[in-house]
Amino acid sequence: MRAVIQRVLESSVRVDGQVVGEIGKGIMVLLGVEEGDTEKEAQYIADKVTGLRIFEDEEGKMNHSLQEVGGELLAISQFTLLGDARKGRRPSYSNAARPEEANLLYEYFVEKVRATGTKVEKGVFQADMKVSLINDGPVTILLDSQKVF
Repeated sequence: MRAVIQRVLESSVRVDGQVVGEIGKGIMVLLGVEEGDTEKEAQYIADKVTGLRIFEDEEGKMNHSLQEVGGELLAISQFTLLGDARKGRRPSYSNAARPEEANLLYEYFVEKVRATGTKVEKGVFQADMKVSLINDGPVTILLDSQKVF
């Protein structure tokens, strides 16, 4: 499972011109589910996202987590994070999980983050989404449950 997390001042997602998810200060997560991922990988990413100390303390040092600052989270499913562009010019998505499996683990991730008391908004799985955000910092972190980076 892969995630791109961005610390944001605000973020929203639209489908067919309608806002379907919107947050203030917090984290926007793009989440890609890989073939073979399980609830274990989703739990790992949920724990990392909510526990990473990427919010500033009183001295301006990144020392607080999403939970500590009472931040919100916007979760967007994005299978293209599993694109392999090492060969040729067209990425291969053969490592991405099948939609049925991916949606179950995406929803599991959302459930686990909500269980921490964090407000979670989300996009619409498999929809053509338009995502807006104001990246705070900018702070952008890449996560991979297999720890390849």
